Amino acid sequence: MPAKTILITGGAGFIGSHLVRLMVNNHPDYRIINLDKLTYAGNLANLKDIENKPNYRFVRMDICDFEGVLELLRSEKVDGIIHLAAESHVDRSIKDPFTFARTNVLGTLSLLQAARLYWESLPEKYEGKRFYHISTDEVYGSLRLTHPEGIEPPFSTTASSGTHHLAYGEEFFREENKYTPHSPYSASKASSDHFVRAFHDTYGMPTIVTNCSNNYGPYQFPEKLIPLFINNIRHRKPLPVYGRGENVRDWLYVEDHARAIDLIFHKGEIAETYNIGGFNEWKNIDIVRLLIRTVDRLLGRGEDEDMNLISYVTDRPGHDERYAIDSSKLQKELGWEPSLQFEEGLEKTVRWYLENQDWLDNVTSGDYMNYYEQMYSQR
Repeated sequence: MPAKTILITGGAGFIGSHLVRLMVNNHPDYRIINLDKLTYAGNLANLKDIENKPNYRFVRMDICDFEGVLELLRSEKVDGIIHLAAESHVDRSIKDPFTFARTNVLGTLSLLQAARLYWESLPEKYEGKRFYHISTDEVYGSLRLTHPEGIEPPFSTTASSGTHHLAYGEEFFREENKYTPHSPYSASKASSDHFVRAFHDTYGMPTIVTNCSNNYGPYQFPEKLIPLFINNIRHRKPLPVYGRGENVRDWLYVEDHARAIDLIFHKGEIAETYNIGGFNEWKNIDIVRLLIRTVDRLLGRGEDEDMNLISYVTDRPGHDERYAIDSSKLQKELGWEPSLQFEEGLEKTVRWYLENQDWLDNVTSGDYMNYYEQMYSQR
């Protein structure tokens, strides 16, 4: 019998696939169940290397299917849930907020209620159980671009853990910050966070919430900035930058996030919140320029040859100015820290996309979705 059975939702997506791979490989005594609806952002090609592992199983299901989720938890005797399934693209949330409310709020509530009913039916009830909810730094709202008098950002600053990094302001998102979401996406995630904490306070469910900064790395769907622009530079298509590209984000390599999730799932304190960030702030326009230089160099093009691809477009409504996470609590209490510097991680990421053009072309064409629809309609 496996030591534990862990359900990971959204495991065919970007962050989820990296976590599933890590859990399957690092915990061979666990049974890992990957539950994913296989929307446009879910792709089983992300997990080809572990799909035949004996401790791995994939289940295609919508987290809003309450009865289906409850039956799965019961039949598989699930001990822990790591919940990543979510709609996550801000632009899509502006166009279609109802889908985000359904998946991110009602889907999370469906999982919580199913877990509660199943676990409370057991003789041991919540003993040895855990519901881990992955959220975003966007629930905290926006930080101001500020700097000490006489010093232009980015400037060197020190977090409460003693970690030094370059920053564009003196304020940071900390676990005790109030929630001030500014987009339908972040509002839906904030609501789901509140439901998770309410289930702990009301029913005693053993929950944990983490809020993470922007992730980057292999297998990210090319609607997000880094893979989209890598592909556009490769094909010499325009690079549309919102506003003047002055918005600042904190970036974290996806495998470092997966390591953090694994660590917190096993050693984090129940009912606690942990912020996960890279101490790595970059203006969007600076990332775009670094991407152009990196892609052009790796493709053997001239230096700065494709800078003319940059175009400035009307800014996104409610576009937050700056995100910056203080991960000091996670560093101090559990000893986690990022493993890669951004330039190193970005080059590794660019190389992966350039070397896996078949994956990128398949995703951008949508052929993978047609394949899944045909495969599952025959069952």
